[in-house]
Amino acid sequence: MSGFQKKAFDHLHKKANLSPDEIMKVADSVKHANFQDEKTVRNLVKQLSKMAGKPVSKEKEDKIVKAITENNMDMNQLNQMFKK
Repeated sequence: MSGFQKKAFDHLHKKANLSPDEIMKVADSVKHANFQDEKTVRNLVKQLSKMAGKPVSKEKEDKIVKAITENNMDMNQLNQMFKK
């Protein structure tokens, strides 16, 4: 694992209490995911929320799903949405 990867995993573990194994499991599950499909994205948001122990309101979930499926948001904007 590179230094960058270790820092990224450490940051995710600190912020969301996710282990590298959990992160890799999610990454593998979305390798071929269709991010234009609302159901797929909604399930991923719910899965990540549950894993991180950070509830996402229905309103916020709807905004995240819409932003991802319509390609109207970059990762920085998505990150800001999760901080609110």
